[in-house]
Amino acid sequence: MTTPLQGLRVLDISTVIAGPNCARYLADFGAEVIKVERPVTGDSLRNMAWRDPRDGVGLWWKLANRNKRTIALDLKSEADKEVFLNLVKDAHVVVENFRPGALERLGLGPDRLLQLNPSLVITRVSGFGQTGPYAQRPGFASIAESMSGFAAVNGEADGQPMLPAIALTDELTGLVGAFATMVALHSGVGQVVDTSLLESVFHVMGPVASLYALTGELQPRLGSGLPYTVPRGTYRCSDGSWVGISASSDSVAMRVMGILGVAHDPRFGSFDGRTAHRDEIEARMREYCARRPRAEVIAEFERAEAAIGPVLDMADIARDPHFLAREAITTVGDTPMQNLIARLSATPGELRHEGRALDADGESIRTKGWETLQ
Repeated sequence: MTTPLQGLRVLDISTVIAGPNCARYLADFGAEVIKVERPVTGDSLRNMAWRDPRDGVGLWWKLANRNKRTIALDLKSEADKEVFLNLVKDAHVVVENFRPGALERLGLGPDRLLQLNPSLVITRVSGFGQTGPYAQRPGFASIAESMSGFAAVNGEADGQPMLPAIALTDELTGLVGAFATMVALHSGVGQVVDTSLLESVFHVMGPVASLYALTGELQPRLGSGLPYTVPRGTYRCSDGSWVGISASSDSVAMRVMGILGVAHDPRFGSFDGRTAHRDEIEARMREYCARRPRAEVIAEFERAEAAIGPVLDMADIARDPHFLAREAITTVGDTPMQNLIARLSATPGELRHEGRALDADGESIRTKGWETLQ
């Protein structure tokens, strides 16, 4: 079986997380990706956050840049710029995340690249997009999460706005970038893809923009709760462990009401009724869980076909039977990491190697260009 993106040639000149993840998703499904880094120091992701205790390389690097070949090029050097432009001639995609205008100042803007390769797709990942009054601001996921409306609805009702405890927007924008790149490629027309951290996270906010525009209503902070789903949240059981519960469909909600012994109470028979009596239902749910161990709570919910799941940390996930059966964590090279993000039955992706050393393929790429990946 061949990988679905076999033969697709991608030049990844982006850094850190969002841009490299965009190129990584393409690489995972067979694209030939050349990761271009600055000489000597390389991408700062190599040394970011947690490092592999065996070799000191950042675990972020090994994941975000798996399946890619690497070359070190100084794009301010005319000789290295020429190497890059020779690769552009036969590429299908360039992924970059310089601040808007930086690529142009290097003499490598879309006009020049598209003149050299008219069918090229240039995927540009930035904090705020290529246009608009904020375009020149430094782009960081935390800023996008603050400005997108996400932080405003995240946190306890009487507490401060909260940012996510993971690189949520970087990860999300990588997926958005990969999707948009494939859409542009499908069009058959060389063009620029303008992807931003801000709009990527803004799009997962759901209809709250419509809600405000039509009614002036703002979604409140409710901790783990949602305005339109009661009960919904995490609840502590008598053994100290936690469960996540959601009643986001009417039928499931009524099953949960049955578990709580209030299914026949007319106050709780509709979304509006349950929302109006949120505090009472949530208190009942907390009390129900607090009086029972987690296994009993989960068993009762499963008997009622109501939605529930244990709150798992990475230690739990490492031994969870479903994660194990699905091989959600696999070993790439000799490093455990997430498996492919989607399973294709006829043309699956392939994980060939983890992120490689700086300039590991530089000599062969300079000599043979794209042929080195064949």
